[in-house]
Amino acid sequence: MSGQPAGSASSARPSLGDSLASDFEDGEDELPPPEWGRRRARRRTATVWVFALLIAFMAYAHSWYTDDLTNEAFLAWATIFTAICLQAMPFLVFGVALSAALTAFVPASVYRRIIPTRAGAAVPAAGAAGGVLPGCECASVPLASGLIRRGVPPSAALTFLLSAPAINPVVLVATGVAFADQLEMVLARLLASFGAAVVVGWIWARFGKTNWLRMRDQHHDPDAPKWVVFRDSMLHDLMHAGGYLVVGAAAAGTLNVVVPREWIITVADLPVISALVMAALAILLSICSEADAFVAASLTDFSPTAMLAFMVVGPMLDLKLIALQAGTFGWRFVCRFAPLTLGMALVFTFVIGGLLL
Repeated sequence: MSGQPAGSASSARPSLGDSLASDFEDGEDELPPPEWGRRRARRRTATVWVFALLIAFMAYAHSWYTDDLTNEAFLAWATIFTAICLQAMPFLVFGVALSAALTAFVPASVYRRIIPTRAGAAVPAAGAAGGVLPGCECASVPLASGLIRRGVPPSAALTFLLSAPAINPVVLVATGVAFADQLEMVLARLLASFGAAVVVGWIWARFGKTNWLRMRDQHHDPDAPKWVVFRDSMLHDLMHAGGYLVVGAAAAGTLNVVVPREWIITVADLPVISALVMAALAILLSICSEADAFVAASLTDFSPTAMLAFMVVGPMLDLKLIALQAGTFGWRFVCRFAPLTLGMALVFTFVIGGLLL
């Protein structure tokens, strides 16, 4: 009853983005505890021993199972696993380097000036920004993490995470080349992907909670040169995200080999079921967004809407993305974000596909 305006209590309440930003800024100012370096040394030693044991196990297995390693199924798995890793790694390195550069060289105040504070405006702005930066979905995860650390509202950063790999110029041009006789597919992909990304961002801004995002602390010496901060940030994120990429690629390779193709062809003539099957295929195959249009165009047994589902769902949600997001933001985040993303991607696929295709 001190005479404050009625709306002052609500206006003084910090937003999700502000609370995250303040938490991360406070964490950056804290010096690491004295035992932190010793724990890091022990972890590195343990990592070396694990790697040595893995090499020894591989050598032992090779000596006993040489004949099985030439089996067609294993060769197919190895080819898919290697292709996913080699295809995704350059984009992952690009995203990690860009995220480290944002951490080291760009002050947090810059983002507060250029990103709208209101989620209603920040989310579509971030979605549109995703259409400018060429990159794979693997690059978008560490980049979104870096944006959140610099004070960008999580809803805007997550919208960028979804839109960048789905509607960037390289992806749209590749889609036009793959569907040269059906150019409306390019517009359908643009509208469905952008719409799904923005709606997910708005929903997250309304219902998302700070404790759903488990951001890993990165302690930097406040007096360290910027290039040292850049190097440490890049090495930390690359080692962490790279491991989850390998796990996701291994899972995708396994499912590619295990699921019989005859099962897929059987449901191609069922309109709704075929779109759901193509969405599931996009999740399991984990194909880079710059190449998925050519795969979709080759599946001629499926309807245009089913092909659209493959191209909308894949860049937003696949096995390697789930693994990367879990490693970056935690499983509590993935358990909420993945179903929301899948639901919105399918809704916009059916709506846009029904209107344009």
